[in-house]
Amino acid sequence: MELTAAAAWLNTTFAGFDSVLLGAQHLMAEKLGTVLTPLMKLVTLLGEKGLLLILLSLVLMLFPRSRKIGVCMFGAIACGAILTNFVLKDWVARPRPFETLEVYRQYWQAVGAPAEDGFSFPSGHVTAATAGLAGLCLIDRRRRPRWIVLTVIWVLLMAASRNYLMAHYPSDVLFAVLVGLVSALIARAITRLIFRLLEDYDDVPFCAWVLDFDIRNPFNYDADAKPSNGYKGKH
Repeated sequence: MELTAAAAWLNTTFAGFDSVLLGAQHLMAEKLGTVLTPLMKLVTLLGEKGLLLILLSLVLMLFPRSRKIGVCMFGAIACGAILTNFVLKDWVARPRPFETLEVYRQYWQAVGAPAEDGFSFPSGHVTAATAGLAGLCLIDRRRRPRWIVLTVIWVLLMAASRNYLMAHYPSDVLFAVLVGLVSALIARAITRLIFRLLEDYDDVPFCAWVLDFDIRNPFNYDADAKPSNGYKGKH
């Protein structure tokens, strides 16, 4: 299989790093008799396309107090998906571990992981997990410490599941974390701009509605009133 220059560089530069971590996970799988396989498949399923975090972000948008958090999370996941799925994957075109080396194919068969199509670099699952939760951490400053702990745990678990199932190299998930963090920073900047504009023009009924709409009381909204019931912007 002919590799792109970027994929060949990754395979060479991170060969030792990837080999050690994938070998360690395979050894763990051997010792435990693949008892972790159902858990890793479940974690991967929960992280599929970032749908769980997308759903959470949409729910958060329904309430004025959490609307900015939801917008930032959704924007971060969207930005991460664009960078990962529409730019990096096709540009780098790195095959998955079980498609490259026989030893990784044996690891993949041993844990009974399903075959996955598409390219390996970077991990879309890890990008979405990092982007969405990092976006939450960046916006919700009051509860940031607990969100950081949750983010680290979930991203590490997602990364471990993708490596355990031999769907990605460890270097794939490492770069996915970086892409996710960059996506969250971009989303935070865009979110702040959006809400600054909404606040500056809160005398416009649509802007006031966006800031103060509450799903718990959707039919009793006064379009002529300024936001005041929950949104914590400049008001």
